[in-house]
Amino acid sequence: MPLLEPDPQTLRPTATGNPAHDRVADRRALGTPEPLRGELIALLGPGKVLHKVSDLVRYASDASPYRFVPQVVVVATDLDDISAVFSYAHGKGRNVVFRAAGTSLNGQAQGEDILVDVRRHWSGIQVLDNGARARIRPGTTVLRANTALARHGRLLGPDPASAVACTLGGVVANNASGMTAGTTRNSYRTLASVTLVLPSGTVVDTARPDADTELAHAEPALCAGLLALKAEIEADGELVARIRAKYRIKNTNGYRLDAFLDGATPVEILRGLMVGSEGTLGFIAETVFDTLPLDRHTSSALLFFPTLSAAAAAVPRFTETGARAVELMDGNTLRASVSVAGVPADWAALPAETAALLVEFRAPDEAAQEAYERAAARVLTELELVAPAASVTNAFTRDPSAIGGYWRARKAFVTAVGGSRPSGTTLITEDFAVPPDRLAEACTALLELQARHGFEAAVAGHAAHGNLHFLLAFDAAEPAEVARYAAFMDAFCRLTVRRFDGSLKAEHATGRNIAPFLELEWGPRATELMWRIKETVDPHGILAPRILLDRDPQAHLRGLKTIPETEVPADPCIECGFCEPACPSGDLTTTPRQRIVLRREMARQSPGSPVTTALLESYGYDAVDTCAGDSLCRPACPVGIDTGALMRDFRHRRHSPREEWVAAQSARHFKAVERAARMAVAAADRIGDRLTASLTRAARRAVRPGLVPEWLPRMPGAAARTLPVTRRSGAAAVYYPACVNRIFGEPAGHRGPSLPEAVVAVSQRAGLPVWIPSDVAGTCCATIWHSKGYRRGNVVMANRIVEAAWGWTAGGRLPLVVDASSCTLGLGREVVPYLTPGNAALHAGLTVVDSVVWAAEELLPRLDILRTVGSAVLHPTCSLQHLGAEAQLRRVAEACAREVVVPDDAGCCAFAGDRGMLHKELTESATAKEAAEVNTRHFDAYLSANRMCEIGMDQATEGRGYGSALLALERATRPARQLPSGVRLSG
Repeated sequence: MPLLEPDPQTLRPTATGNPAHDRVADRRALGTPEPLRGELIALLGPGKVLHKVSDLVRYASDASPYRFVPQVVVVATDLDDISAVFSYAHGKGRNVVFRAAGTSLNGQAQGEDILVDVRRHWSGIQVLDNGARARIRPGTTVLRANTALARHGRLLGPDPASAVACTLGGVVANNASGMTAGTTRNSYRTLASVTLVLPSGTVVDTARPDADTELAHAEPALCAGLLALKAEIEADGELVARIRAKYRIKNTNGYRLDAFLDGATPVEILRGLMVGSEGTLGFIAETVFDTLPLDRHTSSALLFFPTLSAAAAAVPRFTETGARAVELMDGNTLRASVSVAGVPADWAALPAETAALLVEFRAPDEAAQEAYERAAARVLTELELVAPAASVTNAFTRDPSAIGGYWRARKAFVTAVGGSRPSGTTLITEDFAVPPDRLAEACTALLELQARHGFEAAVAGHAAHGNLHFLLAFDAAEPAEVARYAAFMDAFCRLTVRRFDGSLKAEHATGRNIAPFLELEWGPRATELMWRIKETVDPHGILAPRILLDRDPQAHLRGLKTIPETEVPADPCIECGFCEPACPSGDLTTTPRQRIVLRREMARQSPGSPVTTALLESYGYDAVDTCAGDSLCRPACPVGIDTGALMRDFRHRRHSPREEWVAAQSARHFKAVERAARMAVAAADRIGDRLTASLTRAARRAVRPGLVPEWLPRMPGAAARTLPVTRRSGAAAVYYPACVNRIFGEPAGHRGPSLPEAVVAVSQRAGLPVWIPSDVAGTCCATIWHSKGYRRGNVVMANRIVEAAWGWTAGGRLPLVVDASSCTLGLGREVVPYLTPGNAALHAGLTVVDSVVWAAEELLPRLDILRTVGSAVLHPTCSLQHLGAEAQLRRVAEACAREVVVPDDAGCCAFAGDRGMLHKELTESATAKEAAEVNTRHFDAYLSANRMCEIGMDQATEGRGYGSALLALERATRPARQLPSGVRLSG
């Protein structure tokens, strides 16, 4: 064991109450039992079978109020794996549930036996017919697919609020629709074909001309059964009429019975049945969608009404004028959304009875847009609107920023309202639909019902389609609270069906919460047909039992999860999963949601629990060590949870007092540390990668991998010993070369000035000379200590750098330009909590500017571009995202290259200072998709804004030569007489 390995017990939660009734049992501390574990490893290989109790717990929760712990998790990589698992389940009498994004709201992504991850290896999109169609794999998010389609002026029909995280496999399996899809643009209407794996293992591509012939040969009983069901349904005129009537409004409750009316052959019927089947009939391996025009001319308004019923009554006026979306939000929803970035703070004081409509028109051209706006203006004159806050305008706008703010508020309904629920309560999200002309009546009835059962109202929905959503929060650990919830659900379902003849599920699919009420809505005849569909397609019942069909009238009360209190920053988490696509460790270890889920399970356990002990043994590496600490989870989280900050705190808690002392000493004597680091890089460059790597690996084994970086191939050499000579007199800004740029040089093969020389030169050319203080050596932005959780060192360096910067900038009169984006973020924001009151006051007077922003906003307008390269690919760093400076990076790149590409899969590289050298597998995993995209072609320039990120991307792309965009700008503006010999001019 390494000498300084941290003690996992330092992160053991302090017991604050009785063990939860739904805690994982002690007997499961060893993970997947035998022979299941050994048999699946023998069948699939060890890399595809997750069997530790920490694996099982982190996959047990999704965005729903339910929690079921699987016996084992299989990470399938291809169709062979899916077929093998199906065959195993048949032979052993086991069952299988699929999980992709885990954003489903009713437990569809949870199973009690074999859970199959179909996200990690199942992403990808192929644009067909110039965007008219798209072939999309099931692990691809809606946002990722629409990003690719937008270049062709197209988009998908389904547009769920969770588009940033939900995947197409889940969208189809649940027939999720969203804001604008209604009944005409959803998956059922726009899915051209699907490739599916039946429970028998048969693979069906419904697009193949011979698909029915092949299916009849492989599955004659299935084909006969489907055609018999079709004939039986079509022979019952009353049932046919009922089916058609049910789908005139949004409905995802039960199997899609109109598939038998719309499909003429078994394959066509299967294509329809798979939509909304919730993984109970087969695995959706690939989809082909017919896409829709991306009408780019948008006009939107957020209109405020005195009451929810008044807002609902106005909906038909806008749908009649052609509004693409009419979204309803009640007062509680509006107030809770102030936690979302960009939402006006004065909404927090809105009256409870206030409601709002988000109305949007989308047009293909400006003439159509103006026609819509004139029609909308006429409607506005006839409405009784209110302005209960100063920020309310009640006017249509074309401003993308304002429109984006409206939609962020609307899309955060579940997450923002859920995040503000009382601590320790479980969140239920339900959606239903009524005929649109009865929406106002349904709103009033729902509010009365919620009040009668003691639930605080929170209502929003796709009002144009009669589709409402509501939230309930209750304590699942208290039997009386569960009984209150049960009574409400019984009353709600009867109200929806008997008074409104509505749909108990409009777009979230049946799920565990509504399965017991399926017959209430559809009646015994149609419900029994659904059971027969299941028996026909899945005769052995191996797929997703009790998710869509369940004869237990109390099934919706089984598996409700408790939400024990945990660390305060994480307590608002509703486990929605919106954070996961942004997390660089998601394909390696854990995601932010899973890190919180694991802590909650520890809190459920009794003191001394073997389950907690087992979870802690894995948590150090899986959660703490492999968190990049980039905090991209915070802007992705609708309630702003910064799991990266929590992991940094855990790193601090694992430090011994001596480690903290050593870190503080390194900060106090950083000039010597910096000099030693630069000399070590220079020495490594001389002796070569192989020997240096072997030496560092030996040190890691002896000391601790988390403390000693591993030397990697293609590391750059050392920076120059001295910085450029500059003059303070006449300087327009103070230039602070980050310590990383004082230690590491430029990428291999670079010809031309160093980054400090480039910044000085290009600023001089623009007439805005910069000054480098002579005493920058030995200072740092403090990110080194901050990212590792060394608080004492962080305090030392944070205060030192602020005091120094105050002097350098003449008391804040000059801006401080920083040439590494993470250092800009660190010096500009992250040092603040560690400053003395006096230094905090000094910091407030500083203007810290990233060099990319300096170049884009101050230098470019004053520079002449003398040459450009043909193409450049960008790696926007996570720090630039936090700074809101991605556009400036692109602006600089576009001045230097005729074509600028940001990869669709660009994300955090996870190099995170030296974390990519401490855990190189983290960067390898985080960059895999982006690197694959970059490596498909040659670019003339590979640009970013942070030296360590550039090194990380060089590692990922096998030495493409990533460098600062400021180097490219210097070259683009350099007079010809100053070019190195042999450099050819272009552009």
